[in-house]
Amino acid sequence: MRLDTLFEGGKPTISFEFFPPKTDEGFAALYRTIEELKPLKPSYVSVTYGAGGSTRAKTIDLCGKIQNEIGFNTLAHLTCVGHTADEIGQILDQLWENGVRNVLALRGDPPGGAAAWTKTPGGFEHADELVAYVKGRHDFFVAVAGFPEGHPQGLNRLRDLEHLKAKVDAGADAIVTQLFFDNSDFHTFKDTIEKMGVTVPIVAGIMPISNVAQIKRFVTMCGAKIPMPLLRKLEKVEADPDAVYQAGIDYAVHQCRDLIFNDVAGLHFYTLNKSKATSDIVRRLETLHA
Repeated sequence: MRLDTLFEGGKPTISFEFFPPKTDEGFAALYRTIEELKPLKPSYVSVTYGAGGSTRAKTIDLCGKIQNEIGFNTLAHLTCVGHTADEIGQILDQLWENGVRNVLALRGDPPGGAAAWTKTPGGFEHADELVAYVKGRHDFFVAVAGFPEGHPQGLNRLRDLEHLKAKVDAGADAIVTQLFFDNSDFHTFKDTIEKMGVTVPIVAGIMPISNVAQIKRFVTMCGAKIPMPLLRKLEKVEADPDAVYQAGIDYAVHQCRDLIFNDVAGLHFYTLNKSKATSDIVRRLETLHA
């Protein structure tokens, strides 16, 4: 089903992100994770799309399986990287044939670790072009990415927001944000784009912290920051994995409660294909989500 109706009930949506594994063993582990998360009854799940379309077939197959066999509403990631418009059209047709009715339209990162973005000949330069194309191909619900702390390759915060508004003006139905840890950045981001006339639901991206070195790598890549009180707490217990895990869970619960109190449209958990942290957080939020 299209995700539109999920944002009309007044309660925040709860959703999870997965990525297509590289091996059969990885897929077996992912399906165990999905089974473990089933009792949480997510509003929907998303499936990522590898750099340069490297997981194209796996993404399509996994979306179809989750949608049709497991029974979760599925949001398929799709990027402009390395694809012509005709190729993207074929991917959209395959998703539609598999019963998938929701797409997260992304420009994507420069391929192969390149410093600068280069348009594929016959493809799209910006995500707003992809949004318009997806909407014209089939009656998809289309979400787009938002960056509360600014796009990591952006030159100017206002320009970032203008690009975001262009994606919404092109037909985007919702915004899913990059991970962030300082809610004040999200609230400022939300207030600013609403003043610019953006009225679609804005879903907050949440990354549970369970490993200090890992989260430092992630924030370096995506341009997010870790608030100093949280960073000090994590570094203080860095040698104790259990203490790091508990600190990460406690912080995420506090973060989510504030977002729910401030009427966030949804919470989207970056699971890294694991269930425990997300389960622990969502179960502590159930009284607010009920």
